[in-house]
Amino acid sequence: MGMHRMWAAGVLLVASLKALAVGPVVGVSWSNFQEERWKTDEAAMKAELGRQGASYVSADAGGSPEKQIADVESLLAKGAKVLVILAMDKDAIQPALNKAKARKVPVVAYDRLIEAPEVFYLSFDNREVGRLQARAVLAVKPQGRFVMIKGSPSDPNADFLRAGQQDALADAVKKGDVKIVAEEYTDGWKPEAAQKNMEQILTRLKGGVDAVVASNDGTAGGAIAALAGRGIKGVPVSGQDADHAALNRIALGTQTVSVWKDSRALGKAAADAAVQLANGQKVDGAVPWAGGERKLTLQARFLAPVAITQANLDQVIGAGWVPKAVVCKGVAGSKAPAACK
Repeated sequence: MGMHRMWAAGVLLVASLKALAVGPVVGVSWSNFQEERWKTDEAAMKAELGRQGASYVSADAGGSPEKQIADVESLLAKGAKVLVILAMDKDAIQPALNKAKARKVPVVAYDRLIEAPEVFYLSFDNREVGRLQARAVLAVKPQGRFVMIKGSPSDPNADFLRAGQQDALADAVKKGDVKIVAEEYTDGWKPEAAQKNMEQILTRLKGGVDAVVASNDGTAGGAIAALAGRGIKGVPVSGQDADHAALNRIALGTQTVSVWKDSRALGKAAADAAVQLANGQKVDGAVPWAGGERKLTLQARFLAPVAITQANLDQVIGAGWVPKAVVCKGVAGSKAPAACK
């Protein structure tokens, strides 16, 4: 190899190393990394940032709003040029936003709304999730007594979901086909709280329930346990998150639908948004949105959720979200959905 060619190769190498290092440092603050869900998001986020030559630094608040503020300070100290925050508490996070703003560091509110005008909000369309849940239940039970098992009162998503459920049920309620006979929030989204609420509802209504619109798979599991405890069968129940246990319940026929939000897609979208914001660009697919409690207008991007029923269970299996053996566990005989045959 001649000197000239070696020199040229060296220049190329230096240029390509420089290209690798041009991406911004992206600081990610997790609210509580113990939840199984966030590991999926993180893997997708890291992979996409790596692909774009950006670097990833993170911190886990471990469920503490106070620690999350300190975490944001340390991410900024580590040179983060953009922050992705999954807020433990939408209001307590404000001082952290002020610190980012003072340094002109853009913030992505990840999956949970932080209602501040300078924040970029990235989530699935939660109101649409609610519509899909109620529509699937209504398709099975077009008339009757409906119970609404809502999410946590401290999570803005709970009310977005409930509003979407109402969108889908409004006509049937107006006609008198559907009667909403009970409605409860679920403290902390806890399955045992949902089960207790459902048991009390069944006692009060002497078992007179025809359908349950539950806002996620955990609360669905609680409601299903309460129904089973009373020997009540054939009541449609909704959920969301495509939890493995819920997908198995769908195959078994005890749960009607789970709305799937592929968190791998959300993680990738967060990486894209973070890099674009750090580079002073507009985020692809961004729209102005003012659907929060305080009606502040912020830029947002919403991904589309997918309703999973027995009819399309093969979609989550084919996407590598869940193994077939997990979905089809204990499913036998003529009633087995196509995905389990």
